[in-house]
Amino acid sequence: MAIIKPFKAIRPTNEVVEKLAELPYDVMDRNEAKFMACNNEYSFLHIDRAEIDLPDNIDEHDEKVYLKAKENLDKFRKNKILIKEENECIYIYRETMNERSQIGIVACVSIEDSLDGVIKKHEYTKSDKELDRTNHIRYCNANTGTILVTYRNREAINNIISNYIDIEKPLYDFYTNDNIHHTVWRIYQEEVINKIVSEFKKVPYLYIADGHHRAAAAENIAKEMRNKNKCYTGEEEFNYYLAMISPDKDLEVLDYNRVVKDLNNLSEVEFISKIKENFKVIELNGELYKPNKKGRFGMYLNSKWYELKANENLLTNTDIVKRLDVSILHDYIIKPILGIDDPKNDKRIDFVGGIRGIKELERRVNEDMKVAFSIYPTSIEELMMVADENKIMPAKSTWFEPKVRCGLFLHEI
Repeated sequence: MAIIKPFKAIRPTNEVVEKLAELPYDVMDRNEAKFMACNNEYSFLHIDRAEIDLPDNIDEHDEKVYLKAKENLDKFRKNKILIKEENECIYIYRETMNERSQIGIVACVSIEDSLDGVIKKHEYTKSDKELDRTNHIRYCNANTGTILVTYRNREAINNIISNYIDIEKPLYDFYTNDNIHHTVWRIYQEEVINKIVSEFKKVPYLYIADGHHRAAAAENIAKEMRNKNKCYTGEEEFNYYLAMISPDKDLEVLDYNRVVKDLNNLSEVEFISKIKENFKVIELNGELYKPNKKGRFGMYLNSKWYELKANENLLTNTDIVKRLDVSILHDYIIKPILGIDDPKNDKRIDFVGGIRGIKELERRVNEDMKVAFSIYPTSIEELMMVADENKIMPAKSTWFEPKVRCGLFLHEI
């Protein structure tokens, strides 16, 4: 049974929402964030990546960064750039990209559900990134990022959403500079809120799709606050965190591709020979190769594209994690042939989100890498199956688009 609740959102005014909404903090580096917020005093990156307003020699995890984030948040609120709802609401948020819409409910989910496994996870978190977002919540006294959560589709919830947007005017309706259309409706009627909350109680599990570090940080803060407030009731705001809750049918996972700096002291002939032990290797006639089914991989090496077809035995492993295409690539090429055991920490490998396109793989190999691999995307169903078995997916298995914009909703704890 999934618990969700309405909340008094801190949100932008209509006049600034288009300038304020930004991509999540972790899809950009410091220089990119600084460039994106350049000449935009309303950018939410002044809060989410506050190091951009400090000298470059200050580490992005320095306490000064979190103090600056709080200072900027306080300034945004004082200047009425961000305002707080008087009443608890739930929101409907629709993002339309390339004529495909992702729609869901924005509400608070339960820390208890997160700790007890009602909210399922599929990814390990890194301690430094977890600490960064924990500090950010602590100093800002708010969940500043909206976590993307999914569930197996329920028509009753779809009907509530579609009926509401048919009769109500949007709160926000704007485009971002990547040509994504964002529309938000505010649900303030108690009877509609109660109906949504009731329907989610029939949802057995929620699944974190994107935002494991922010979820872990919210758990950390809740534990801290509970230790400080031994008589907590469970109703306090720190017992909840902010989520966009979207049905599995609406989410699209893009490919998350790999580029590697060298061939681990192998010649190209030796490298391809080793790959042939577990894959059929087909040299292509110069065209880009984007896999169109499981068990197929593209490889770009020395200005040539190859199709790699995994041997059938690799696709029938009884372990769901081992059957994932990202696992097959790692277990039979990245680790044994290229010698990369820990992709999260090895500087020889980098990851390219599918939103950048296959052409980006060619550019990276021609510029600073040796070989690239294009991968068929992990499916939402595979993600949920892994989480249902309480297993962990390999690093960088999923890339979701469109990204939930940050700054549209904050939850004060």
